[in-house]
Amino acid sequence: MPASPTTDPQPLFRKPQIFNQFPELVAAESTRHGGVSTGHYASLNLGGSQDSPENIMQNNLIFFGALGIQFGQVAKAHQVHGTDIVTVTEPARFEGFDALVTNVTGIQLAVTVADCTPILIYDPKTGAVAAIHAGWRGTVGGIVEKTVAVMSANYGTKADDCFGYVGTCIDECSFEVGDDVAQHFAAHYKRRDDATGKFFVDLKASNRDQLIRSGVRPGNIEVSPYSTVIHNHDYFSHRAERGLTGRLLVTIGRIH
Repeated sequence: MPASPTTDPQPLFRKPQIFNQFPELVAAESTRHGGVSTGHYASLNLGGSQDSPENIMQNNLIFFGALGIQFGQVAKAHQVHGTDIVTVTEPARFEGFDALVTNVTGIQLAVTVADCTPILIYDPKTGAVAAIHAGWRGTVGGIVEKTVAVMSANYGTKADDCFGYVGTCIDECSFEVGDDVAQHFAAHYKRRDDATGKFFVDLKASNRDQLIRSGVRPGNIEVSPYSTVIHNHDYFSHRAERGLTGRLLVTIGRIH
């Protein structure tokens, strides 16, 4: 089980265990608990929805404050389900990117999700980090492999030095799609339901394998055991809640 900050059955966040060996790193994945939002967005809604901006900001202050991070250190992007990657040199909000990379100490990268797959990468040799939002389009577009390539080009990252986390997202048994989506995935990432003619697609496996194809060692990768749909009591799910839901936030940064 991923480590929780407390024994509270409703933790504010969970930390990937793969990064526990690096005290210089802050990496975490929010839950839906511990915030100020109400109704469909209850309670720790951290982004893109019809919730009030004031509630979203207060929730961000709660979440990052619990991690010991000032909100002014955070770099985010308005995500568009693409494969563009922004190189971050100072905290800011960017437009039109689905992955962020930096090697600057004190910058906290963050992506928001509500079924899509978050991926975090850390290169302890160069200090480079990446936060990735991979929807199905980003996944088939190879956003993880492209991000590792950018880290290599920018910082001299070697993939076999890296550690990766494939975060909480919609699980294979819940991600039912038509052939218009399924056709983009290799056969081993999808299974067909003969009764409905629909397919079930495994986004976690596809993104994990992109890390491996990039050169990250399988033993250096952790995959979240949680599902936004099955564990909807702990996580927001756009599909399970029919679009009326909040956003989770997944973050990584090197603090020293």
